[in-house]
Parts: sequence; structure tokens; C-alpha cells
Amino acid sequence: MNHAETPAVVPVDPSANSADLLALRVAETPERVLFAKPAGDGWNDVTAAEFEAEVIALAKGLVASGVQPGDKIGIMCRTRYEWSLIDFAAWYAGAVLVPVYDTSSPAQVQWNLSDAGASAVFLETADHFARFDEVAADLPLVTNVWQIDLGDLEKIVAAGSEVPDEEIARRRSLANADDLATIIYTSGSMGRPKGCVITHANFVELSRNAAVALDELVSDSNGASTLLFIPLAHVFARFISVLCVHGGVRVGHQPDTRNLLPSLGTFKPSFLLAVPRVFEKVYNSAEQNAESGGKGGIFRKAAHVAIEYSKAQEAGGSIPLGLRLQFALYNRLVFAKLRAAMGGNVRYAVSGSAPLGARLGHFFHSMGIKVLEGYGLTETTAPATVNLPQRSKIGTVGIPLPGVAIRIADDGEILVKGNDVFKEYWNNPEQTAAAFEDGWFKTGDLGSIDEDGFLSITGRKKEIIVTAGGKNVAPAVLEDHIRANLLVGQVVVVGDQKPFIGALVTLDPEMLPVWLNNNGLDAGMELEVAAQHPAVLAEVQKAVDAANAQVSRAESIRKFVILPIEFTEASGHLTPKLSIKRNEIMKDFNTQVEGLYSNAPSTEGFSLR
Repeated sequence: MNHAETPAVVPVDPSANSADLLALRVAETPERVLFAKPAGDGWNDVTAAEFEAEVIALAKGLVASGVQPGDKIGIMCRTRYEWSLIDFAAWYAGAVLVPVYDTSSPAQVQWNLSDAGASAVFLETADHFARFDEVAADLPLVTNVWQIDLGDLEKIVAAGSEVPDEEIARRRSLANADDLATIIYTSGSMGRPKGCVITHANFVELSRNAAVALDELVSDSNGASTLLFIPLAHVFARFISVLCVHGGVRVGHQPDTRNLLPSLGTFKPSFLLAVPRVFEKVYNSAEQNAESGGKGGIFRKAAHVAIEYSKAQEAGGSIPLGLRLQFALYNRLVFAKLRAAMGGNVRYAVSGSAPLGARLGHFFHSMGIKVLEGYGLTETTAPATVNLPQRSKIGTVGIPLPGVAIRIADDGEILVKGNDVFKEYWNNPEQTAAAFEDGWFKTGDLGSIDEDGFLSITGRKKEIIVTAGGKNVAPAVLEDHIRANLLVGQVVVVGDQKPFIGALVTLDPEMLPVWLNNNGLDAGMELEVAAQHPAVLAEVQKAVDAANAQVSRAESIRKFVILPIEFTEASGHLTPKLSIKRNEIMKDFNTQVEGLYSNAPSTEGFSLR
């Protein structure tokens, strides 16, 4: 197949805007709990009516502060309750929010706010203010600067006490479906970030249709709840947050992943939103904890049984008695403890931004957690396709959501059309024109659609490597398999116009000391020393061998180098969603790449001092 489409199930409302989602939720279920704020070791619930009252009060303060309909307001804040409060307050005031990642550099802050034409900005911490202050002179349009941690939200609310309710009601209704709801900037993995114009229709129509398709996940009647911990500045979390308001889902926030497990234990969400790296960390940490307790062999056997059990379930038919008995044993000994560590109530997890891999999908499925892998970009308001609770296929990214169509072009590129596709790139008509073909958005990703309409991602069009022998190689296939190894932080496959494929590898600084200790080595070993250690090289070689087993010899990695550093967002090598900036890495490590093709025999890894 080269085409798949799911018709919309909710009629289009051309007059609706994103603020209506909250207003209608309040009208239908004012006492429904929409949010929960951290309070000591517990949580304080906030009903729909209470949330809207706070939204209106803050919106009044924005009006009193001079915010006009259509004004752009920046926000640089971690994932917390106030983010969503400001989001809806801006819509109720008729304004437009422009997210900035809380990890962004001063230059990135300046670009987002200046390109969008922001006239105000919310900053969370003193550190955020310091970064903004470095470039404030280059942002003359920004006349209001508010800092959340200094209590400025309360001051804004106090300033708006005289603004009448009628003014907020008027402003809340100004925007129509086709109007601008937000400008979200791309991660910049392929160059300077572009501002994606997301309309109110994108949020409204996608939320209303997705809520039907994902009813089992987000239905208020099922007591649905989720704990958000990925950045709300990213379209993935932002859309889910809006969807939860529409669906009446209880939402908590935990910006510090170091406190994630305790928060999961007290909040007890029914579903989670995460990127594949989180699932890899959960699995790898569990494996190494078992190893340190002398039960590594038991865990690995349990994992093998879990994967085989899930595969048998997916295939249908009867599951062999021996496998059922083994699974029952490990379910009690291993999986029950993992479920408890995640709050004990998680039934689903939504995964996006990169391929998860069938192995982890089957593992978590057997744990009782169905991972619904999906696919989308900022330009598609997050999801274009997703596996559904009632219709899923592990190893794919699902089927189109209602109101969305996908098509595979002749060169393998994935094209998208529907209610999720953005309007345009802000102030960039040339890039906008280049991004569309006959009304279809060109994603830049490569994929295939099976006979049941499920999409699989095979690579990124601009990242295809062509070796000197003319072999086309998709780096993602190799990189995803290698990165699943607990020792590996990041991996970049290279070899364009070279005689064979190579790779740059970094180690995971969190898992490295655990692995070293469990393998009888010095847990305090410096990264530079570890990158040269024979045992570490051998472990990474195992990961490379496993990846090579998935491809032909012409596509396999013959050499790799372990870099004695860590790729980070601060170093300029990762985007805020932890995707590699391939162009920057190739530029900064050109010498190391060239070294792969000289002075060392092929098929052998080595490290650099």
C-alpha cells in the first residue's frame, strides 16, 4: 500500500477555538478534576471550574498589563501547572503563546522571540531571566517581562481585578478555527529553527477526533490520569495537555526526572507520555539493578519470556502451556515490582519522537503496559499516526488518526494531509512552499504502509548515506539498535561517499558507573578512561554486532570510535528533544570521522584520547 486514511468522526466547527475546549469542559463537568498540583508528599486537585477561574483571573491581568488580541507572548518554563495556566490565560485574553525550551541558549531565546515578534515573556527562574537578559537589548518589542518564581503571576492577577468578565468573554471568542493559536519552533536539527503556525483548528479538530480514537486512554469515565514530565514547549506534550483538558483527564506535572519515580508512586497515572529513551532507561536500570543484586540472569530470562509471550499474544491462537507457566512466575517475581515502581496503575504509554523498537514494545506489553507508538512532527501538531488501544501492531507507528491521511511518495517519503497539518512557517513563504506538494506536507521522513494501513518509519530522507560503492544506507536502523544498549548514550552513523559505514559513539554517563560496578570494574572510572577500556569496547562491539545483524554486509558498521565526551544540548549536539544534530556533529568531529577510514583495520572499534 502507498496510501492510508481515516475519515474524521467529528464534524468540523469553523468558529471554534482552543479556549472553547476548556469552556465546554467546564460547562459539561465543572467538578471534574483537570489538574493536580504537588503538595508535600501528595497532590492538591484542581477542578475544571477552579482552573477556569484562575485562567480568567490571569487573563484579566494580561489585559490590564496592555496585552492586545493577537499579541505574541513568549514562555520559558519547565513542565509545571503554571505552564498550562498561562497557555489558556493567553487564549482567553486573545493572545498567542510562543514557547521557548527552558534549556535554550540566549541566542535561541533571542531568535524565537524576535522572529515571532513577541511583546512579552514569562520566565520561570532567575537562570532563565539571566539568559533572557543577555539578549534583552536585541528584543526592543518585549516590554513586559514576568518571572514566575518571583510571584509575578499573583501580581498580574491583582492588577486585573477591575477588568470586567465581559471583556474576557469577548476576547476569548475573537479567534476562529483558521486563526493562529501558537507559534512552535522546530528543534533546529537540520538548521535554523522555523516557526510553525499552529491554528486553533489544529488543536480543536485534532483533539476532538483523537479523543474518540483514544477513548479508552483519555476517557474521563475511565478515571484517566497522566503525569507529564517531558517539556511542554514541545508540541508532543503541549497537544496531550490540550487533549486532556478536552477529555477531562487529571494531569500532574513533574519537571525533575530525578523525582519521577516518587511522583509516579503518589500520583498513580493511568497512562504516560514519553520518548523511547525513557523506556530504554527504565529497562536498562531494572536490568542493572537486578545484576547488582545477583539476579541479572533471572531478569534477562524474564525479559526473554516476556517478549516471547507478547509475540505469541499478538500472533493469536493458544499460547503454549510452558510459556504461560513461565510468564506467570516472572510476572509475580519481576514484572509486578516494575509496575509498582511506575505507580501500579499505568495501563498505556504513548511513545513518540523516535522509533521505540519491537523488543521494548513487547517487553512492556507483557508487563501490562501497552506502548502506543505514534508518529508526527511539529508541523503535524504532534500526532499523524498512532497505535490505538483497540488496534495496534508492535514495531509500527500505527494508523492515521481520524481526519488524517498519509501517502508514500515514489521516493519513499511520507506525505501527510489533514486536520493536524500546520498552516505555514512564520514569515517564511519560501520554506512553506517547499514543504508542500499538491496540498500534502512533505515530512522528510521515509516509510512504508503495510496491508492493514500501519505505518513504519525506515529513515530520514536528508540523512540517507550513499557509500562510495553507491549503497544507500538509512542511519536510523543502525542507530536505534545500538542506542538500546545501556552503555550507549548516542550514536551517529557515518560513511557518506566513504568505502564503508562507520559510527561515532558516546557513553551514557548515568549507566556507565552502574555497569562498571556490576562487571567488577572501578565504578568511579573517568569517561576518558572508560572510552579506552577493553571491556567497554567489547560491550559496545556487541551492540554494533546486534545492529549489523539487522542489515546487509554492505550496510553494516565496519568501524566505530568511542568519543570521550557526552553529546548534550548545551554542547550544541542535541536538540531539546534529545535528537542528534547530525550536521553539527559531522562538522565538530570531522577529524575523528576521517580517522575511521585510516590507520585501523575494519570491523574493529577503537577509542580516541
